[in-house]
Parts: sequence; structure tokens; C-alpha cells
Amino acid sequence: MNDTLVAALLGLLEGLTEFIPVSSTGHVLLAGHFLGFESTGKAFEVVIQLGAILAILGVYAKRLIGVFAAAPHDPAARRFIGSVLLAFLPAVVIGVMAHDFIKTVLFETPLLIAVMLLVGGLILLIVDRMNLPVTHDDAMDLPLGMAFKIGVIQCLAMVPGVSRSGATIVGAMALGASKRAAAEFSFFLSMPTMAGAFAYDLYKNRDVLSAADLNLIAVGFVMAFISAIFVVRGLLAFVSKHGYAPFGWWRIIVGGAVLIAIALGY
Repeated sequence: MNDTLVAALLGLLEGLTEFIPVSSTGHVLLAGHFLGFESTGKAFEVVIQLGAILAILGVYAKRLIGVFAAAPHDPAARRFIGSVLLAFLPAVVIGVMAHDFIKTVLFETPLLIAVMLLVGGLILLIVDRMNLPVTHDDAMDLPLGMAFKIGVIQCLAMVPGVSRSGATIVGAMALGASKRAAAEFSFFLSMPTMAGAFAYDLYKNRDVLSAADLNLIAVGFVMAFISAIFVVRGLLAFVSKHGYAPFGWWRIIVGGAVLIAIALGY
């Protein structure tokens, strides 16, 4: 299959899965593996996330501008900004320290990704059925300590297949956030987290990326941006109505299919 077409398909997949708890990186890596797509330094799979970042920034632009405009005189706005930055901090430290291991070992292990999809799917099904106590229903009003704990939990998603949104959503719900607040805080936390991953990965691969690599990244970026807009706009309503069980079943189906494919030698 033509590399440009594959890049477009992978970008579409990235945008569709980035903000739902199914592991976008795991899906993109597995799809690339079975389609025979090899990106330089595995940069494509990380850098196209910029499209998803811009999509969520576009959807939440008015709200975010209001928060930053109010920050100089509104303690609640400053606390919200501080909570997101505090939650982002653990990913900075661990991401920089473990970057090379993640990219050269974990990103190259389809079996690990499939197992993580299965395990994460089971966890989602269990958590979705639990009657967890809700103490926080506003994603913009989470305590700083709670936000930091969510940030620590987010670091589990550095293992592809775990899911950044899945880890943060389950972590937030376990700490007392409602399903909607957990999903929305995951949105907000994704902005600095994915922007940081994008910038650092681009910096690390600056000497090995070619014009052809950048062209493929551009195609994937555009497709990720377009598809992510639709997901962000509809996810909160879907989660409020259906919960997270559908995503758990999807993870189990995909993870099981990949394990079968690997067992058959693909």
C-alpha cells in the first residue's frame, strides 16, 4: 500500500482514538506493524498527535481563553491552571528519563500492546460497573493533590496499549471524579502532555527526519486533526449516556484479534 495512503489511514485512526480510552498509540503502532509501515525513529506515531492537540484546542478555545484572561484576578482560574500543570509534571520527568527505552523497546513489541489492550479493557468493564463515590463533578475544580495523583497515574500510559486517556479517566474516577469530569480533565491534561511529547520527540529526531518523513507526518497530522474534532465534540455526551463499557469491549476485541494474528505468524 502507498505510504501516503497508509499515513492518512494512521492519522485518521490517531484522531479517532486519541481521546477515547482505547490507546491511540497502541492502535497506530499495531496498524503500522500489520501494514508494514516503518517511520524514522517512530517519530510519525508521536508527532501526528499535534493534530489531535490542535483539534481539542479549537473546541475548547473560548473556554481556555476565558480561564487565562481571568487568572490574574480569579483564584479558581489560577488553581485550575495549576492543577493541570501539576498533573503534567510527572510525565515530564519520567518521559525524559525513559524516552529511549519507550521508543526502542516498548514501541517495538506488538505482543505487549495486545496484552495491555486486553488488561485495560477488563479494567474498564470492571470500573464502569462499580458504583464509585463521586465527590467532584467539575473538571475545573479538582484539588491540587488529586490532580497530581492523576498525573502520576497517567505515566502508566507510556506503555503503549495502556491508553493515556484510559489511565487518567480511570484514575480520576477512582479518586472521586464523575465520569464526565474525568473525561474532561483528561482532555485538559492531554494538551500539555501531548504538546510536550510532540516537541521533545521532534527535537530528539531532528537530525534523522527527511523531507519524505515530514510529508507523511503532515498527511497524518491533517487527518488526525479532522477526525479528532468529531470525537471531542461527541465524547462527553456519549460517556454520560453509555459509560465506558463499549470501549472496554472494543479493547478486548482488538487485543484478542492481535494475539490470534501473532500466534498465526503475522
